[in-house]
Amino acid sequence: MLKTDTRQANWRRANPGKYDAHLAVQRAVKAGHLEKQTCEVCGADEVDAHHDQYDEPLKVRWLCRLHHTRLHHYGEDMFPVRDAF
Repeated sequence: MLKTDTRQANWRRANPGKYDAHLAVQRAVKAGHLEKQTCEVCGADEVDAHHDQYDEPLKVRWLCRLHHTRLHHYGEDMFPVRDAF
């Protein structure tokens, strides 16, 4: 259990499922089981993994920070879900 009281530590404690999904992606990328793609909107190389469903931790959409932030602020209708993941 985390003993610090930082914003990040508090988020991890409050969202264990989400945190586990983030760790699963990090581990899969590092092990070579999951390959980072370019941003599905603009093609940028620097990307974040976005989870539509946290219960499927390795099913992610690759979005640059700008489009990932916009997706969270403005909703799913902004960028349609791709057919193939």
